[in-house]
This record gives sequence, structure tokens and C-alpha cells, in this order.
Amino acid sequence: MNLLAVNNTLASLALAGGAAGLMVLAMMAMARGRAFLQGEVWGHGRLLLALAWSVSVVATAGSLYYSEVVGFVPCLLCWYQRIAMYPLVFVLGVATLSGDARAWRYALPLSLVGLLIAAYHVTIQFRPAVEVLACADDVPCTARYVSAFGFVSIPVMAGAGFILISALVLSARWAEGESAPEMEG
Repeated sequence: MNLLAVNNTLASLALAGGAAGLMVLAMMAMARGRAFLQGEVWGHGRLLLALAWSVSVVATAGSLYYSEVVGFVPCLLCWYQRIAMYPLVFVLGVATLSGDARAWRYALPLSLVGLLIAAYHVTIQFRPAVEVLACADDVPCTARYVSAFGFVSIPVMAGAGFILISALVLSARWAEGESAPEMEG
């Protein structure tokens, strides 16, 4: 498989996963959506954790493919995103095997920190003037190695993965009977 095909495949997965994650999070913000989700996910916590784990595995494999096979050198922000993503493979893997929906307590902070870093990274890729954290000159954080479909860069893919993982672990929390957060809607 050539690099263009890999880029387009990973970008398509990221777009679909990010859209699914945003849809689930939007449903969590509405009373009817919460009721629907709770009815649909009840008792399926382990499956939701397994899905979150699979997202973290694909994201980790994709980042390793880009750096170790293709030869892209990760910038500082890419490393920070990896620091947030790589442990999720183990946290969510153990949670899936043990069926421990309480893993959201460990997975969600990692996922949200990774999402914030990815959001900042995407912002400075499109608007380099807002860069606050200076990256190395030889590997600038504003560079885009990948631009699938004209806008999907590696940080966009990472951000979509973090969104989907966040939505799945929150859903797993509900699926195993932990109370859903009370929101107006």
C-alpha cells in the first residue's frame, strides 16, 4: 500500500471516528440523547472499552508507521500527543480484559489532554502566527507532513481519535451503571 493510500485511509477513519465521537458527545448534552444512549449502551461497557482500545491501537500504529516506516520526524507537540495516546493502549486494554468501566477515570484525562494539545497543534498549523510554544527549527510544529483531502493533518487525525476515545469511555461509564452527569437540555 502506498503512502497516499495510507494517508487517505487513516484520514477517512479519523473523519468518521471524529464525527461519531462528536455525535455521541452532542447526544450526551441533550436529555433525549442521554436517554437514548443509556438505553442503547446499558450492559455493553466492555464492548465500548474494546472499541476505545482499538482506536488507541490504530492511532498508535499510525503514528509509529509515520515515524518509523515513512521517516517523518515528530515535532514537540507530536511527542506530547503520543505521550497522551500510547498509555491508552495499555489502560484501555487492561480495562477491556478486566471489564472495569472505572477506567474512564484514567483514560479520560489522558484523552482530554491529548485533545487539547492536538487542537492547539492544528490551530498553529493553519495559523502559525498564534504559536506560543516555540518548537525546534529543524522540526517545526507548524509543518504538515500530511494534508489528506486538503485539511486532514496528523494532528487532526490524533484529535479525532481523542474525541472518539473520550466519547466511548464516557459511554462505557454509563453502560456499567455509573450515573450520567446531570445536564440541562
